[in-house]
Amino acid sequence: MSGVRILGIDPGLRVTGFGVIEKHGNQLVYVASGCIKSNDKQSLPERIGTLFAGIGEVIATYRPDQSAIEKVFVNVNPQSTLLLGQARGAAMSALVHGGLPVAEYTALQVKQAVVGHGKAAKEQVQEMVVRLLNLPGAPTADAADALACAIAHAHGGQGFGALATAGYRVRGGRLIG
Repeated sequence: MSGVRILGIDPGLRVTGFGVIEKHGNQLVYVASGCIKSNDKQSLPERIGTLFAGIGEVIATYRPDQSAIEKVFVNVNPQSTLLLGQARGAAMSALVHGGLPVAEYTALQVKQAVVGHGKAAKEQVQEMVVRLLNLPGAPTADAADALACAIAHAHGGQGFGALATAGYRVRGGRLIG
């Protein structure tokens, strides 16, 4: 019996984390994780292109059925928020281009689903990802955040952390209520 394969994305312009898991009933199985890095010496369009192509490669390699991405939070620095939004847009475009439905979760929702409270530190998220996926060691912070996003999505259908996705439909590659 095959499970549902979920790709989680933690968007960033310099480093975008990705994590792929499979859900078999109530069991979560680690498939892969890593980071897509852009070069600071590249122009913004080139960096966006690197991110788009990198996510395309991940989709081609791991063939996920669904995807989940972290929503942008408003930063103190408006320029940083704008750049993060552009990276997130490139990531979402790559996911939709790859034919995947896209679910969006706030960092608070992800932390609530994975750790049990929305104010969890990055180290707590990493530790719970290790435990939930039975990993031999902690992934990098960006990869752990992406895996946590995929875990939150996997738990969503069960109502875990009040992230129920049942009853949602896909329009334009995005889950809508």
